[in-house]
Amino acid sequence: MELNPKETALVLIEFQNDFTTEGGIFHGAVKGVMDSSNMLQNTVDTVKAAREAGIHVMYIPIAFTPDYHEVTSTPYGIMKGVVDNGAFKKNTWGTEIAEVLTPEKDDIIIEGKRSFCGFASTNLDFILRSTGIKNVVLAGYLTNCCVESTMRTAYDKGYNVITLTDCCATLSQEEHDNALKNDFPMFSQPMSHTAFIEVLTSEATLELKGKGYE
Repeated sequence: MELNPKETALVLIEFQNDFTTEGGIFHGAVKGVMDSSNMLQNTVDTVKAAREAGIHVMYIPIAFTPDYHEVTSTPYGIMKGVVDNGAFKKNTWGTEIAEVLTPEKDDIIIEGKRSFCGFASTNLDFILRSTGIKNVVLAGYLTNCCVESTMRTAYDKGYNVITLTDCCATLSQEEHDNALKNDFPMFSQPMSHTAFIEVLTSEATLELKGKGYE
């Protein structure tokens, strides 16, 4: 595999304190899967390699007003869990990007995420196409929810989709493993972060980077 860095975006889904950090509302729920693969450090290493390769780094945080008036008054399923636990409220510590993944000046933060697919209520598709992106590389939370929803839509929209299997986490190891085994291969090219970094440092990718793509 070769990737043109100029046409590739690493899309980081909900790396926010409510998931990533001790004291976050849902941290305890995802910590087991995070720890099983060292996913947060894997993501830090991947972001570093992506920046060095000249790949676009994009963040998609989610946030709601304190009374959640953007969503139905009778939430169910995963949205009910968000509302009942008071998670991801705007302008709170819980919605901030994890300190170890603090965005840099050239990174892009996608605004307006109120649902679980990264495309649904945002201008993600417009920004990807405006910046010439053809390859979308996904990481984040939850493996079988926002990551999978975004992956499916990216696939349907014609992007070349890569999902980083050890840079995702969800509420249980069983759910995580099931998504990786049965769903990810249908809509993306799943790979570990080390395999992805090997692609970034391959001769083919470096050659493309050297042809005026920096």
